[in-house]
Formats: sequence, C-alpha cells, structure tokens
Amino acid sequence: MSSPDLLAGDGLLDGRPAALRRLLARPELGALIAAAAVFVVFAVVAEPFLRVSSLGTVLYAASTIGIMAVPVSLLMIGGEFDLSAGVLVTTAALTSSMVSYQLTAVTWVGVLVSLATTLAIGWFNGWMLGRTKLPSFIVTLGTFLMLTGANLGVTKAISGTVSTKSIADMEGFAACRWLFASEVNIGGLTVKATVWWWLGLLVVGSWVLLRTRFGNWIFAVGGDADAARAVGVPVARTKTLLYLGVGFGAWVLGQHLLFSFDTVQSGEGVGNELIYIVAAVIGGCLITGGYGSVAGSALGALIFGMVSKGIIYAQWNPDWFKFFLGAMLLLAALLNAYVKRRAERGPR
Repeated sequence: MSSPDLLAGDGLLDGRPAALRRLLARPELGALIAAAAVFVVFAVVAEPFLRVSSLGTVLYAASTIGIMAVPVSLLMIGGEFDLSAGVLVTTAALTSSMVSYQLTAVTWVGVLVSLATTLAIGWFNGWMLGRTKLPSFIVTLGTFLMLTGANLGVTKAISGTVSTKSIADMEGFAACRWLFASEVNIGGLTVKATVWWWLGLLVVGSWVLLRTRFGNWIFAVGGDADAARAVGVPVARTKTLLYLGVGFGAWVLGQHLLFSFDTVQSGEGVGNELIYIVAAVIGGCLITGGYGSVAGSALGALIFGMVSKGIIYAQWNPDWFKFFLGAMLLLAALLNAYVKRRAERGPR
C-alpha cells in the first residue's frame, strides 16, 4: 500500500468527504499550494513575469532542475541520497567533450561513452551501498569528492586549463545539439529541449512509481528495508537501479550543458545536488524515505524556476534566492514530518 493510501485508508482523515481525504493525503499538495502562491506573488509584483517570453525562461530554469529532481525524488522515496548528483552532471559533460575532442571522433562517440560513464558511477554508488552497508550520505559524499577532484585534475591534464576545448566544428555536433539543446517557438513561447526531456522523465517516473511492481518496491525499501527484504523485495537491486536513474538524468543534463555552450568548466556543479534534494523535499518526499511523489518534485523544480527568474523580473536582490531556498527546505521538512507523525499516530 502506498503512503497516500496509508493516510486515507487508516482513518486518519475520516469524517471528511472521500475526495477531500484523498486530496489531503497527496504528498504533492503542499508543493501545489506553494507553487500557486509563488505565481500569484510574482504576477502581482513583477509585470514582466506574465509575459509569454518570461514563461519560456521560467520553464527552462525549472527543467534544468527538474531533469535531476525526478530521479533524485525516486531515490529519496527509496530511502537514499546522492550527494554526487551535481558534479556528476559536469562529469557527464566533460567526458563527452574530451572523448570526442581527443579521439577526433563523431560527437556521438563521446555522448555514448558519457552515458556508459554516468551509469557506471551510478552502479558504483549502489554497489558500494549494498556491499558496505554504509549510509548513502557517506558513500555519495566520497563519490562527490572523487568526482570533484577528477573533473578538475583530468581536465587540466588533458586540456591544460580548467575548461574543455570547443567541439562545435566536429561531425555530429549539430545533430546532438538538436537532441539536447534545441528550441522551438510556439506562439511566442520558446520551449527548450530540456523541457521535453523533463516532461518525458516525469511521465516515465510517475508511471514507474505508481503503476509498476518496481514502484511498490521503491516505497517498500524506503519505508522499511528489512521488512521489504523479508517479503522477497530485492532491496540492493532496487537501490542500485535508482542510482542508475540518477546517472541517466545526469547524462541528459550534462549533454545539454555541453551542446548549449560548446565548452564546459570543470568546476561547475558543486552545490547543485542540494537544489535537487530540496526540490524533492518541497515536492513532498520524506527525508526518511518511503513517501513522496515524482509530480511533487516537478512542482518543486517549478517553484525554483519561478523564484529564480521572478526575483530578477521584480528587480529584487538575487541574494534572497538563497534565503528562499533555506526557508522552503525548513517549511517542507516540517510539513513532511507532521504528515509522518499523523500517519504513525493513526486515527484519534
């Protein structure tokens, strides 16, 4: 039984209409209310915020967070973290660029090697977690530090600088750019390729979580791994697959960064993992696992997109974005903890 069903089915919200009980039990409800409030605030204080062109900018900012927030939210529902997710995006871009440039090969070669690399790193995180039984915080913190050093060290050793060489004139670049960094104009609204990737991952992630056996496994291992193992759920395999999902998301976003700007700075990505985690928490994922929503993580990413651009349109000091980040994290964590306590307490 999923967490929303647990809240509604155990009588926690009895005495209210069934539709209302189901609504209040949804993990993404708080994020939906917050997204609506943020939209109204910036619609009132920043006139440019309502322009069609501004909507495209907001969607782009949200998609660059949402692409990673989807697999990160699934991982958190499964009870684990990945502190290497931010720098893994940079690793994906660097690998693709340097392999293509050094081998003077078609850019697709670099893209495929990059995919293999990010999936291998995701598998390593899952394997280490299962073999050592260490907390994912420690395992992925180690991966974070190793990748941060490798990104800088390898790039300097090969390129002589902290950035990669341009691959814009290489064969296959135009096709890769179309796939990962193109844009279309729909009635004055510019939609970047990342938005389509984000929506695709959102649909697939939601379907997997809510309509498949693997989705039940995710909830089970996040709620109580020992109990899940006792009823035959392959806990280690489930968590490894979730880390592979994070690797895939990092690959997609890394290719977008590379084919948008031609070159990559090796020091980028540090700190972004916290944004992905916060987007998932704002979307209703419990820090302790076993409860959450992929759709909620999308709303969390949308909130960040609206705030990061809305502050600019309102001509506020952009330093307030950091304040907002911390405030939203605390509020979301308090709300999620309250929901968990009510669920554990049962009907009164």
